[in-house]
Amino acid sequence: MRKQLMLCLMGTVVASLYSISAQAADDGIAIPRIDAEPSFADFSGMSPSTALARSMTKVENFIQRVPDDGEAATQRTEVYIGYDQQKLHAIFLAFDSNPDQIRANLSSRENIDGDDAVEMTIDTFNDQRTAFTFRTTPRGIQWDARWTEGASRRAGFDTTLQAVWDSEGQLTDQGYMVKMAIPLRSLRFPDSDEQLWRIQFGRQIPRLSEETFWPAYSIGIEGRLNQTSILTGIRDVSPGNNSQIIPFIFARDVDALDMSAVGGPKFDQNTEQDVGIDAKFVFNDAMVLDITLNPDFSQVESDQPQVTVNERFEVQFPENRPFFVENADFFATDSTLVFTRRIVDPEGGARFTGRQGDYGFGVILINDEAPGLNRDAGDPLRGEKANIGILRGFRDISEQSRVGFLLTDRELADGYNRVASVDGRFKLTDNWITQMQFIGTESEPSTGGETTTGYQRNISLNRVGRMVNTHSHFIETTKDYRAELGFTNRFFKPDVSGIHNRLSLNFFPDSPVIDSWDVTFFDVYLEDTHGQRIYHQFGPNFNVRTTTNYVSFGYTEYDEILRPQDFPGIITKTEYDFENWQVSYANNTLNSLEFEVSYLSGTTLNVVPPPGQLPNVADTTRVTFNTLWRPIDRLRNDNTYLYTELESRSGGTKIFSNEIIRSSWNYQFTKEWSLRFIAQYVETDAGPATRLEDDKSLNFDLLLRYVINPWSAFYLGYNSNQTNFDIIESEGERELIISNDLRKDGDQIFMKFSYLFQR
Repeated sequence: MRKQLMLCLMGTVVASLYSISAQAADDGIAIPRIDAEPSFADFSGMSPSTALARSMTKVENFIQRVPDDGEAATQRTEVYIGYDQQKLHAIFLAFDSNPDQIRANLSSRENIDGDDAVEMTIDTFNDQRTAFTFRTTPRGIQWDARWTEGASRRAGFDTTLQAVWDSEGQLTDQGYMVKMAIPLRSLRFPDSDEQLWRIQFGRQIPRLSEETFWPAYSIGIEGRLNQTSILTGIRDVSPGNNSQIIPFIFARDVDALDMSAVGGPKFDQNTEQDVGIDAKFVFNDAMVLDITLNPDFSQVESDQPQVTVNERFEVQFPENRPFFVENADFFATDSTLVFTRRIVDPEGGARFTGRQGDYGFGVILINDEAPGLNRDAGDPLRGEKANIGILRGFRDISEQSRVGFLLTDRELADGYNRVASVDGRFKLTDNWITQMQFIGTESEPSTGGETTTGYQRNISLNRVGRMVNTHSHFIETTKDYRAELGFTNRFFKPDVSGIHNRLSLNFFPDSPVIDSWDVTFFDVYLEDTHGQRIYHQFGPNFNVRTTTNYVSFGYTEYDEILRPQDFPGIITKTEYDFENWQVSYANNTLNSLEFEVSYLSGTTLNVVPPPGQLPNVADTTRVTFNTLWRPIDRLRNDNTYLYTELESRSGGTKIFSNEIIRSSWNYQFTKEWSLRFIAQYVETDAGPATRLEDDKSLNFDLLLRYVINPWSAFYLGYNSNQTNFDIIESEGERELIISNDLRKDGDQIFMKFSYLFQR
């Protein structure tokens, strides 16, 4: 009886807190103008101890989203907010009953995964579509992103945002304190006397796998920004017509193998210097003009490894280059029509993006020298540049619904590719949303030829809820559809029509051990535009989550049909059936170590058979292993191991094995200074049953970084690469051959410096 009474009282308290949080979201909060910038001294003893601190608006009663949606937070959090003419200020008091268990490391900007953190999300246009999110660890390490509602590839958190703001952190015997100061010039908001924003605060506690928010952010309701609180009180502020000028200097000394040298491959040493400038001009608070001359598209951060052997479809890498960051989500649609990594080597360009009321727009004008580089003297495209224009417009309607259009044009020599699209996202209920997109394309080859036209229809219907989540997606693409600036995977490729569905059933047992478990079913059916089936996939997946563990079991069966146009040598459509099962496990129990491992076994389609042979079904094994190790709070070690193997089903003859080993070490001297070392080894061991050849590479990267803010930084780096080759000479000609031993094929030392001038 006593236990039942306690449970009843606890339930009443939780319901009360949730009600208070929900009511606050409806009523909103008012933020005061403060006379000075708050500091930790104003909150000595982790309580407001000065008049300035007590004048700030207080937010408390955080509610869990995970692991127990709707329950009160296990650890108390208080937030105090205010603003002045230049900045938005927030002080977080994160209390913890076990302060020695707080995970707080000194790391480089944005590498904060695995650490405790607090965050603030601000929807400055009160449109419930996009928002800025600022996150900070107990050591004051920053992470920022732009949140976008929806299901496009830009939806969710886009960390290409690189805002300039201030943060500090301090561990205490009661938990930790965090200070955020967001310059208004780093935000975009309407040009009006009084601002009406939306706001949300959050806290992450990795050792408990707990995420809490104020106001409540429930997994039972579709959307994030529709669950934020109205923020009022900010008056007579403006980021002004400010400007940012970011010049950069890049220099490197390269000793690399020149494959196009006269007489055959040889090593060539050269020194390069480059100077360029990026500029940003903000008008009327929400209009932004970006200009770049000889843009800084050098990449000092390497892409994460992905398995690309035996893949029929392109692998997508994210866009991180600064010029394309501002309002990148404006150009995002469910069909990826603007994948800016297609623009490889521009001379210069301009972007103009902004909002006015319910309307938004974006324009990009840029060229690309890459198509005309490294071509033979007689090639008609030698020296030619692609000229690119992109126009985007949209209008917000009702709550979280939007309609828009997108036009792209890529001109190269006498050819072109033009794309026109209309799209819409419609919020039907608290749980149901639908997205629709209709696209037409017209193309003419650069070297002359027939003009072709195509279209694509893209319709999805989604339900998001606590117990049941569904996704149904229909896509139809004609044979002559071309979107040269876009990205196309299996579902969106030309001459494909089909639907894929996902159904997830989630359960939250009243158990001290299991937080949740779910069963997910995924089904794909694709046919060509003549109605012939070309692909079918079906498989269930079972997942279990505890506080610091995640276990997943999955089985998938495939039915794939290749046609003559899919693979050379196939004269009639050929059907292949294969299947596999997979088990995965992840753990973050220890403060200093996180890891995840997965194992896949079964059969797959071998699309790299020996020359003259057709694809076949082969036995396959795949192992993936990732670790994050922090032996001390200044040192971070990330490791990745990927192993894939194929063997023929008859006789077990080896087709190939592919192995990727990558280890990254980062030592953080201060918040600004760090030293990073990356070693990566990739080996493809080809057997007799494949057209692949043995391939090995060993890469070393050493990078010294001094980062004041995302735009003011100094980099000094060294890169060395080795592959398995040799050069032989015969009658005055050199020839490159494959060997067993690794040999250096190039190295470089480089320096890059950029600095932000802002007013």
